[in-house]
Amino acid sequence: MAAGIVVLAIHPNQVKAARERYRAAAGKNDRFDAFVLCELARTDRHRFPVLAPSGDETLALKTLVRTREELVDARVALANQLRAQLQTFWAGAERIFADIDSPIGLAFLQRYPSPTDTRGLGEKRLEGFLARHAYCGRRTPAELLARLHTAPTAVVGELEGDARRTAVIGLVDALTPIVEQISQLTSQIAGAIRTHPDGAIFLALFRDRKSVVTAAGLLAEIGDNRCRYPTNDSLAADAGQAPVTIQSGKRNNATFRWACDKRLRKHMCVLADSTRHWHPWAREVYQRARSRGCDHPHAVRILGRAWTRVLWRCWQDHAPYDPALHGNLTRLLEQRG
Repeated sequence: MAAGIVVLAIHPNQVKAARERYRAAAGKNDRFDAFVLCELARTDRHRFPVLAPSGDETLALKTLVRTREELVDARVALANQLRAQLQTFWAGAERIFADIDSPIGLAFLQRYPSPTDTRGLGEKRLEGFLARHAYCGRRTPAELLARLHTAPTAVVGELEGDARRTAVIGLVDALTPIVEQISQLTSQIAGAIRTHPDGAIFLALFRDRKSVVTAAGLLAEIGDNRCRYPTNDSLAADAGQAPVTIQSGKRNNATFRWACDKRLRKHMCVLADSTRHWHPWAREVYQRARSRGCDHPHAVRILGRAWTRVLWRCWQDHAPYDPALHGNLTRLLEQRG
């Protein structure tokens, strides 16, 4: 795409089904697959969407968002390993703070990586530690110490204890820069989406103006090329919010859509799940779905499908979301008086 070449989006299942058109035996090789792809592009080009390139600002935002997502995955993996180590020989260090991979939690483990390092830790010393690291929790030093000391402690040998202490230090040293980089990337994403021409369209869908990560993810995956999604149905399908219909004779079933943009589906589900708590129309759509017997993920996707219609209209019109122009919301509020 960067070289100006037209790129067609062809699903592997479509290539697999097309192989039988050009062969009698069950042979397969790369040269034959290249021939099948060329024939599909020659005869059925009108059936495959052409990838629409986005602008430089959108591509830069996509790079930041996807890099942050990869770092978050790495943080979760390392945090799980650290949590497993602490549960094995020192469960109190895992419970003292809410998040083990928070800056203050990592600072505590860096200073006290094993139970033997906390022999001189009292309320006064812990109070000073909390003050130095700007602890914003509501627990007093006495309550935190109670969490630390009341948790079960495993009886381990001296060599095993030293080995696990070394493992904790190594995991903490690996997690600390990742957490810092995630924070820096979040700040850069916030600045990038607020200066993006389409940033206001996606930021307006969130109640908290600090919620930039999901808004930036939606913008990065949808892009700024309006030709990419000519209808709201195409956006809903690519976002995984619309089901796949299987119909044959009198049989008609709707199944989960697996072939979609997984990142876009995740961001749309986050949008739907967050708005159901404060937006009257979103809450009504979600509750109606639950009353019909849908479980939570299904109801969130139903609400996400409804939001794709609103988002697509705002995106096509280059206009941020305005509740006063939302017809279903207006009618709902009028019914409630």
